[in-house]
Amino acid sequence: MASSDVPVEKCMDFYSYSFRPDILKNKVAFITGGGSGICFKIAEIFMRHGCDVAIAGRKIDRLQLSAQTLSSATGQNCLPIQMDVRKPQDVIIAIDKCLEKFERIDILVNGAAGNFLCPLESMSFNAFKTVIEIDTLGTYNVSKVVYDKYFKNNGGVIINITAVLHYRGTTLQAHVGTAKAGIEFLTRHQAMEWGSKGVRVLCVAPGPIWDTEGMSRLGGGISYEALSKEVPVRRLGTKQEIGEVCLFLATDMAGFISGTSVIVDGGHWMSDGRDEARLEMYRAFTSKM
Repeated sequence: MASSDVPVEKCMDFYSYSFRPDILKNKVAFITGGGSGICFKIAEIFMRHGCDVAIAGRKIDRLQLSAQTLSSATGQNCLPIQMDVRKPQDVIIAIDKCLEKFERIDILVNGAAGNFLCPLESMSFNAFKTVIEIDTLGTYNVSKVVYDKYFKNNGGVIINITAVLHYRGTTLQAHVGTAKAGIEFLTRHQAMEWGSKGVRVLCVAPGPIWDTEGMSRLGGGISYEALSKEVPVRRLGTKQEIGEVCLFLATDMAGFISGTSVIVDGGHWMSDGRDEARLEMYRAFTSKM
């Protein structure tokens, strides 16, 4: 792909700090999927708080462009690393490159993911397997290598990016919901087995985040206003909000939180989308009394 064809991620023009700007000073984060979307924004917010970052993914052109953008905006180091989370040898080489550059990893964000809309009856064996390999096995592969090479002796924080699709079951998303459910339960086992080594492991489960490629590709053309009505807080989330939740979880303020999922969706997973209809029915009924 020519560099002119690479999608360009943008950093924020203005950022208001809720935490100390140096709260992650001298820390290093390794972020899979960090070249775009939510994980790009996680990288930006970490870097704005003094963290150096390695972003890893399959598309090196995108990673290099994103790394330049992030470093220019924040003044921190950002190392782009080409890697396929499905291939353990790729992961080993990538983690070695990160450690060679920064000599440490304090935070791992597992954000690499695959998604598409498909009914189960039309889904091929390979399509289902591919999403499991990227999401669930990829999370295991990267976590395992980072643990073996650094966290086992130094501790650290693992943040696994999941979803809320599997809480109620979601049409056309069985492959992704299954993969995310696997990550969520892997998180609990990791937290139990690695906690004694100083490793905290958590899930962050975003709900509907409007300003993402996933929403534009998978949202089915629904408008912001229509989807907002299905969310109890009556709006959609932002990538920045996901990044700032991850920031909190990576700090000592969250030092006693491990083995759980933080749902960041405005309460959307609890809603069946009929809240407004029920209110209208109630108003119509009471107006006749």
